[in-house]
Amino acid sequence: MVSLFHRSGPVSRYGTAAGTGALAVLLLVGICGSPAYTGWAAAQTDPDSAGAFYLRLLAWPAWRLHADGQAGGLFAADLRAVLLVVLAVALLYLLPAAQVARVPGSVSQFLSGWAAYVLAGGLAAVLSALLGPDPSLLVALQDASAGAGYGFLTGWIIGTASLGGRA
Repeated sequence: MVSLFHRSGPVSRYGTAAGTGALAVLLLVGICGSPAYTGWAAAQTDPDSAGAFYLRLLAWPAWRLHADGQAGGLFAADLRAVLLVVLAVALLYLLPAAQVARVPGSVSQFLSGWAAYVLAGGLAAVLSALLGPDPSLLVALQDASAGAGYGFLTGWIIGTASLGGRA
């Protein structure tokens, strides 16, 4: 007799390295990109310290609740944050498959999570600049640098979250 709660198909994604990394991406962008955090980081941190630089960097994928007159409306205002989450989650599920199969272990999961976030940050910045209200190749290249830098300096959080999950 088959139980209603028995899964005969593939194991659910909960508990996988990519799944825990995806949850970390949602929390990082959701909390540190929120209007409350970005406002706090801008107003309450000393711009001349390394700690304040990092706290402000965490707010890079800022999202808003209102467009506040920005061309393109609310979607254009939040495009970078939305693309960052979508691309990071997609890359977290795509990158580890081939890499973990060859090199099992925690280091591979950590580096896959980190690399996924670096790529997602750069790609999200480029795409949001090109798909935004005033597309410009120069702005897209400048934003790609900022996005990849953000991913490099914060991707260790996603890499750490990916540790220990099933491949």
